[in-house]
Amino acid sequence: MAQAKPKLLVVEDDEGLQAQLKWAYEDFDVVIAGDRESALTALRSEEPAVITLDLGLPPDPDGTTEGFAVLDAIMALKPDAKVIVASGHGARESALQAIESGAYDFYQKPVDIEALGLIVRRALNLHRIEEENRRLLHRSGDDNTVLGGLITGAPEMVKVARTVERVANTNVSVMLLGASGTGKELLARGLHNVSGRSDGAFVAINCAAIPENLLESELFGHEKGAFTGAVKTTEGKIEQAHGGTLFLDEVGDIPLALQVKLLRFLQERTIERIGGRKQIAVDTRIVCATHQNLEAMIGEGQFREDLFYRLAEIVVNIPPLSDRAGDAVLLAKSFLHKFAIEMGAKVKGFAPDALEAIDGWNWPGNVRELENRVKRAVIMADGKLVSAEDLDLESAESEDEQPLNLKCAREKADRKVIRHALARTEGNISSTAKLLGISRPTLYDLLKQYDLQG
Repeated sequence: MAQAKPKLLVVEDDEGLQAQLKWAYEDFDVVIAGDRESALTALRSEEPAVITLDLGLPPDPDGTTEGFAVLDAIMALKPDAKVIVASGHGARESALQAIESGAYDFYQKPVDIEALGLIVRRALNLHRIEEENRRLLHRSGDDNTVLGGLITGAPEMVKVARTVERVANTNVSVMLLGASGTGKELLARGLHNVSGRSDGAFVAINCAAIPENLLESELFGHEKGAFTGAVKTTEGKIEQAHGGTLFLDEVGDIPLALQVKLLRFLQERTIERIGGRKQIAVDTRIVCATHQNLEAMIGEGQFREDLFYRLAEIVVNIPPLSDRAGDAVLLAKSFLHKFAIEMGAKVKGFAPDALEAIDGWNWPGNVRELENRVKRAVIMADGKLVSAEDLDLESAESEDEQPLNLKCAREKADRKVIRHALARTEGNISSTAKLLGISRPTLYDLLKQYDLQG
């Protein structure tokens, strides 16, 4: 069965331009509306993903009041729609007002059909990514449930999520490897939530945050009187995770002496509290994470090889945010929405320069850095839109970071553009080649050359 064409609502009173746009977007199911009433009727009945809106509509064809009234109504009825506003009236002022009111983008008349087409298709790709994320976040209870809470449109992270899903209903130990701030705990929670242990507890412990002399007690618990200050019997994190999942974050920081005791638990599935003599059986799933190179630590005698293989039955490598094309913008929008509600802030979105800066920044601190910058920006922003200055992101890349070798610079630019094009088209090769203005064979050659396949 042929896939239904995506809906595109064109709100335009010029009959000649109506016909031109309908002809230009043959890969869309184009719906035409010439005024506010017909536009809102079409919005309710057709639920279009993307809308192009001329601000000069009757009864105010020479102004923008009617167009902005339509935009406000669209945002109230279907806030997830991507509205592209076009006008020749006071372009700069209209653009700023339109973006503040919730429009996706702005285009100044006279309309260049090809350029507007790129904006429309980019808007559709973003709408699809956001819709898929909403669907995944709200689905539950079936075999195809994907990790709740994971916001991504990048093929690299989708692959990670699929791997985690496939192992969720087994009892194998999973090791998550990735730089700080890449979302290791979020993935661990997601694994727990889609596993058969979701009714049990998810117990997390950061092994690097607890002093060495207290870590054993935190993990294994202690009996009353076992040491000075042990005024009552206390269950450890392992025991608390019985029937659920134990997440050992920064497992590489566990001291060698304690590694032996942890290994014994993994082999026998019983623990003995500090100061106790009773063997306590514990049934828990182990998920661990680290940003350290454990294999190098094994070579240096800092981590036990036998423990490593017990913990790393399945290894999942999490890519840094800089390698997840398009994710920074998606995550930034999610964080802004969350913090605006939490703080009662009036910000509604990002200014174009902020989105450009977010998309171009390398994010050395990964998702955690992005979240912190957005939170600060929501607090500091004076207007309704967060700017690049509010994010303290004046430029995406300093001159010092630019490669001086021309070949390297070209390869770096090619990789970045191809990754972003793939993200926007959700990996569709034909659409990606079209977006890049190259042939499919050329794109396949580039994917192979830069090792960007699969």
